[in-house]
Amino acid sequence: MASLVIAPVARLIEAFNRLPGIGPKTAQRLTYHLLRAPDAEARALASALVAVREEVVFCERCFNISDAPLCPICRDPGRDATRLCVVEEPLDVLAIERTSEFRGAYHVLHGAISPIDGVGPDRLRIRELLERVDAAAAAGSPLVEVILATNPTLEGEATAMYLDERLAGQVRSVTRIARGIPVGGDLEYADEVTLIRAFQGRRALAERSLP
Repeated sequence: MASLVIAPVARLIEAFNRLPGIGPKTAQRLTYHLLRAPDAEARALASALVAVREEVVFCERCFNISDAPLCPICRDPGRDATRLCVVEEPLDVLAIERTSEFRGAYHVLHGAISPIDGVGPDRLRIRELLERVDAAAAAGSPLVEVILATNPTLEGEATAMYLDERLAGQVRSVTRIARGIPVGGDLEYADEVTLIRAFQGRRALAERSLP
């Protein structure tokens, strides 16, 4: 039986379906939305996709997304270059920046160590991280702190442990972001590892002296 979907539509559905988090049904809905949308909307989407491929690059220093050899963060002279936050993906940089809590530099690994998936340290930007650390030490200004902000997953934890070993003795301090119960979460739904980390990271609300 001949396919009821003509070739251009089938190709677009297949293209959407290859995107992470997009299943067959969602791919079909997106495709038929574009078919019904004004011509300008479809052309704007196509233009944006082409621009991303042609104009966006990875920063030569931290490997965050950029429109120039160095990203806006690496170009900012107001950032604290002695503190480096290591993350898995560029989206993690955006999440941390939204907090306005960290004013140092970043290093994006583009993944996490996962032997099951065949991803070893050589597949990530770990060599470049170690080179940055060595270059800072050689310049007489060793990093004060490297913050390991990989995800709280088995792969993220394995990556953090590996980096901690490789950075030992190279920087003054290697720290790991805290993990615990999220705001609005219920204890009954938290897994054991999250509860353990929450108890390990507990802190006093106030210091009081007993009479």
